[in-house]
Amino acid sequence: MKKIGIVMGSDSDLPVVEKAINTLKEFGVPYEVHVYSAHRTPKEASDFAANARSSGFGAIIAAAGMAAHLAGAIAANTTLPVIGIPCKSTNLDGLDALLSTVMMPSGIPVATVAIDGAKNAALLAIQILAVTDEVLAKKLDEQRSEGAKQALAKNKAVEEKFN
Repeated sequence: MKKIGIVMGSDSDLPVVEKAINTLKEFGVPYEVHVYSAHRTPKEASDFAANARSSGFGAIIAAAGMAAHLAGAIAANTTLPVIGIPCKSTNLDGLDALLSTVMMPSGIPVATVAIDGAKNAALLAIQILAVTDEVLAKKLDEQRSEGAKQALAKNKAVEEKFN
């Protein structure tokens, strides 16, 4: 199975990123986690992205706040799918990170999830791997089914209370 690369611009992003890590663990997907900054360690970030395919990665999740150039810097150096997580910061509540992550030039795509949307980033990475992995596809189907059961149970409780 391919692994997922997780890169964050700072260890201050770790509380958000841990949601992605936990989701990948839940699905049994191998991963590596790194702190590489688009601005402070651009060579390391570039080298990681450039070598990711040959190192066995199937997708990369990149989390950053503020200027949030990390996902774009990673995407510029690989043709693997890159999923950006814009992280909320004290400045502009993460809107700056969202816009920096989502507004990529034509030819260098970055899939972008919601601000602090690490769980969805991991699920999207798992869906990418599941295109060719039936075991992961089955786990995703089971997770969706369980989510539907939980939602219907909540519906039933509300209906019983108010109808």
